[in-house]
Amino acid sequence: MPLLRSVFIALSRNRLLRRFSERSRIGVRLSSRFVAGMEIDDALRVAEALNKQGMAVTIDSLGESVSSEADAVAAAMIYHRLLDAIAARKLNANISVKLTQVGLSFSSELAEDLAENLARHANAKSSFVRIDMEDSSLTQSTLDIVRRIHAKPLLRDAIGVVIQAYLYRSQADIEQLLSEGIRVRLCKGAYNEPAEVAFPHKADVDANYVRLAAVLLSSETYHGLATHDEDMIAAVKTYANQHSIDLSRFEFQMLYGVRRDLQRTLVREGYNVRVYLPFGSDWYPYFMRRLAERPANILFLMKTLLRF
Repeated sequence: MPLLRSVFIALSRNRLLRRFSERSRIGVRLSSRFVAGMEIDDALRVAEALNKQGMAVTIDSLGESVSSEADAVAAAMIYHRLLDAIAARKLNANISVKLTQVGLSFSSELAEDLAENLARHANAKSSFVRIDMEDSSLTQSTLDIVRRIHAKPLLRDAIGVVIQAYLYRSQADIEQLLSEGIRVRLCKGAYNEPAEVAFPHKADVDANYVRLAAVLLSSETYHGLATHDEDMIAAVKTYANQHSIDLSRFEFQMLYGVRRDLQRTLVREGYNVRVYLPFGSDWYPYFMRRLAERPANILFLMKTLLRF
C-alpha cells in the first residue's frame, strides 16, 4: 500500500494528466464524489444541505502554488466572497486556505498580508480561517505566519492551523501552538514525506495521532480532530469519556464524500462534526491525494469508470 500511495502522489504532480483530467467530462464526473462543484454557488448549496444534516462545514477553494501576485490576489478574493456569502446565508461554515494559493511559494510577505486580510474579514463576520498545512518544506513558514497573525489584536479567535501527525516535529509544534491558544486541526498527513522528517509506518503515525489528540483534548482550546479511521475515533471517544471532556469542546472533521455513514453516525451520537468541502476547477491534485490516502477511494474510482 505505501507503493500505491507513492504512485498516486506522483500522479498528483503530473501536469499533462492534470490538464487532461480537469478538462474532460469523465474527470469532472469522477471528481464529483469528493468535490462539491466548480463554482461558489455549488459549494454554498452543498454546505447548506450539510448544515441541515447537523454538520458544520469548512469550505476550500481548490488551488495551490500560484506563480504571480495577480493570481494570489484573485484566489484571496474568492475567499472574501465566500466569507460574505456564508454570513449572508447564515451558514454554519468557515474557510480553509492554503498559503501557497495566496503566494507563499514566491513571497511570504504577500501570503501573510493576504491571509491577515482574510482573518480580519472573518473576524468582522464572526467567522474563522483555517490555514491548511502543505508539505514539510513549508511547515515552519506556515506556522510562523499563523502565529504572527494570531498575535494581532482582535485576531486570536479568527485563525487556526493544521498539524500533521506523521511529522516527528508535530508534538513540539502543538505544545507551542497551545501555549499561544491557537486552534488546531489534527490530521495524519497526505503528502509523501521522507523518513528523515516523518514516521514511515502507519502504526507509528496512528500512535502519534492518538498521543497528540489526547494533548489537544486536554487543552482549553477548541480543536478539530480530522480522521476517517474508526480506531482513531474510538480512541478519541474513550479518552474524552475517561477524562470527562464535554463533547462541546472539540469536533470531528471529515472530508466531503468520504465515510458519509460515519459522519451521520457521529452526529446522531451527539458529536460535533465538520465536513471539509472543496470546490473549484483546480481539483486534480486534491482528488489524487484522496485516492492515495484510502484504498476504498480507488475502488470507488474503478466502479465509477465501469459505469461509462
